[in-house]
Amino acid sequence: MSLIPATILTGFLGSGKTTLLKRVLSEAHGQKIAVVENEFGEENIDSDILVSDTTENIIQMSNGCICCTIRDDLRATLQDLATKKRKGELVFDRVVIETTGLADPGPVAQTFFMDDEVAEQYLLDSILTLVDAKHADQQLNDRQEARRQVGFADQIFISKADLVSEEALDALKHRLKHMNPRAPMQTVHFGEVALKDVLDLKGFNLNAKLDIDPDFLKEDEHDHSHEGHDHAPGEACDHPSHQHGHDHGHHHHHDDDVKSFVYRATRPFNPAKLEDFLGAVVQVYGPRMLRYKGVLDMQGTDRKVIFQGVHQLMGSDLGPAWAEGEERVSKMVFIGLDLPRDILVQGLDQALV
Repeated sequence: MSLIPATILTGFLGSGKTTLLKRVLSEAHGQKIAVVENEFGEENIDSDILVSDTTENIIQMSNGCICCTIRDDLRATLQDLATKKRKGELVFDRVVIETTGLADPGPVAQTFFMDDEVAEQYLLDSILTLVDAKHADQQLNDRQEARRQVGFADQIFISKADLVSEEALDALKHRLKHMNPRAPMQTVHFGEVALKDVLDLKGFNLNAKLDIDPDFLKEDEHDHSHEGHDHAPGEACDHPSHQHGHDHGHHHHHDDDVKSFVYRATRPFNPAKLEDFLGAVVQVYGPRMLRYKGVLDMQGTDRKVIFQGVHQLMGSDLGPAWAEGEERVSKMVFIGLDLPRDILVQGLDQALV
């Protein structure tokens, strides 16, 4: 049996997760979706789209989708769903897990890799994070969970953008991009999102794409003669190259603990040294490392080496060959909580050939 794709939908209370979910469920895409809800969410899927409200925690919906609330842990619920699907008792094509507004998506994502039974039946596709433009600044300032949700995202949807000024929206996007440069962002109105932006994003695939806006790097490349890496976003933010011709001065007081930085190197890595260093880093800083990914030039192979991870879990694979004439540059992005940038840079530099 092929693996069941799963999507994690996260975001703060009132950010519009349920609105987005209803839209996905009601769209005629011919797919049956099982929705797993954290029970203590304040905004459960409205009973008008549920067929029957039973005491059982799995409910058939009128559109052929199913909904269940987590009363125990996620693992048991996912196994229960997979078993019922295998026996033909439930019919669904994919799973969407809606977390509560205060949930940290990390442990939810890890369930798909740590638990063998879940890993054999499900494929984690992506983490989607909804950000409420009107309340985002306050939520990001006050709640680490909100910052972590941004750091984990494979795709960010900004809701309620019509309630704020263009300057405020621009400032928010700038802030989010510094926290997580690898997640594409788009504004959504009342949950109206194309399905191609919600399902099958392959955010956890070991693919050779590292989607970081090249201009995002350029902002930070000034006056760095040092071989090996770019300047970190969110560090010397007062440099004139950050002004983009209009005043971004209001960003500078945000020193979020969730930050990203990008490392680049034009010399290849020594595989053994790099493995030793990354292994050690993950042991020590794993809990603070939210997402990280790299496309690397390794000594001894003509193929790109792709690695990515969540917390302490790291995987790597051989990707496509470097094209003829393509510049062999290793690029990595690290997103985490107060990561020791200098230690990481120094260790990575030392792992180069």
